[in-house]
Amino acid sequence: MDTAATGQARSWKRVRRRRIPRYKVHLPLDVTVLRSGIPDKVPGRSINLSECGLGVVLAAELVAGEAVGVELRLPEPEQPLRWRAVVRYQDKLRCGMEFSGLSVEQRAAIRSCTEKLKAVPEPVMESFRPLNLLTEALSDYGRDEDRNKEKEVAQLSADKAVKDEHGDIGDSAGAENRRALGSQRTLVLLILLLTTCGVLLAVFWLRWNRGWEELESGLPGRQQAAVLKPQLQVPGMEMEKLIVHRVDPDYPVEARQAKLQTVIALDVIVGKDGSVLSVRPLNGPDILARAAIDALRWWKFEPYRVNGVPMVVETTLAMDFKP
Repeated sequence: MDTAATGQARSWKRVRRRRIPRYKVHLPLDVTVLRSGIPDKVPGRSINLSECGLGVVLAAELVAGEAVGVELRLPEPEQPLRWRAVVRYQDKLRCGMEFSGLSVEQRAAIRSCTEKLKAVPEPVMESFRPLNLLTEALSDYGRDEDRNKEKEVAQLSADKAVKDEHGDIGDSAGAENRRALGSQRTLVLLILLLTTCGVLLAVFWLRWNRGWEELESGLPGRQQAAVLKPQLQVPGMEMEKLIVHRVDPDYPVEARQAKLQTVIALDVIVGKDGSVLSVRPLNGPDILARAAIDALRWWKFEPYRVNGVPMVVETTLAMDFKP
């Protein structure tokens, strides 16, 4: 009984350290995935971050094995961090991603980010293995029973000399008592292990469910109305001067065959970090409007500042399509 109890205590109290620490980092991010050759940006929020990868909660489901681009938005005035990654784990809206092709500078940027945010490392408890623990404990108990049987044989040999005086009744009673004691010990051990497993399962489920609710409450999709609300209107010509990255639209084959030619006007909301938060076409054929939206979502601007403070702004931009 003592051996099994000691083994159980060691299994649950030991904390396994990761080779590379993972830190609790809760920041907004965008994940870009190519589907049918069309980039799709999915907003989300990070759960943790390390030099190998990160955990995220997204506003849409991905598929394990997909290659994605990740842009983690840091507090002002820090520039966002960008990486390429592969989805290694997916459970509904929660994903685990592994970075691919990180440079030395990118790894250093991750370490600097966790230091500036004063992120706390995540300890990892040993895997929850109630059935293995039960097997190990019963195995230990089986070894104890073998030792007890050896002692019984030795005791019977020692008592053999006095059998004629006391008869076989005393030996039979002693053996029966020992078997009853062994059965009681087995029953108590099983009850203790099953009770412990039940309590630990309940605690694990409660903590997981609470953490999931907290993470989902912080999804960008639930705060989208506040984030996308522009603080002021800026003329398109003024915003064009702040463009730092432009992507030209693809002219769709169907539109080229139909010889469609027009200028698509788009209502655009630009965030405090200069990224495009929202695009809405104001005119034109739907096929050209979609092409314009897909290109403009990749544009990047310098933050529009008022008295040195970055602002969320709304502007109107135009894209010219010619066959």
